[in-house]
Amino acid sequence: MLASDAEREHVTDRLRRAAAEGRLTLDEADERQAAAYAARTRAELVPLLSGLPRPPRPRRPPRGPLTPRARRIMGVHAGVTGAILLLLLIAAVLGPAPLFMPIGPAFWLGLILFVHLRRADREPSPDDAVPEELR
Repeated sequence: MLASDAEREHVTDRLRRAAAEGRLTLDEADERQAAAYAARTRAELVPLLSGLPRPPRPRRPPRGPLTPRARRIMGVHAGVTGAILLLLLIAAVLGPAPLFMPIGPAFWLGLILFVHLRRADREPSPDDAVPEELR
């Protein structure tokens, strides 16, 4: 499979970091970087990272921004939640029930909104562009 520019840049960044850490000599780093920029396939990039330790994996992958559709849906969901909470607050202040506090419904509505935000569709993160063998 052909290598993308992002994959080449990822490999050269790893080589630069390895040279800065003293894991590669400057000459070896220059040679490997030149080979990375000249590589046409992923198979040509993989050997350039041989002998280098894998970078530590982040605790959880970074998440990309919400898609435009998910942003619209979240806006509607937040608006409806806010309207319901406002109605509950008005009912608590003006209603006949003494000491009615909409804390329970507010908690559940907030929790549902939070879960919706966490599970909403997102754009791919920049790390998704680099295949596993080049990480």
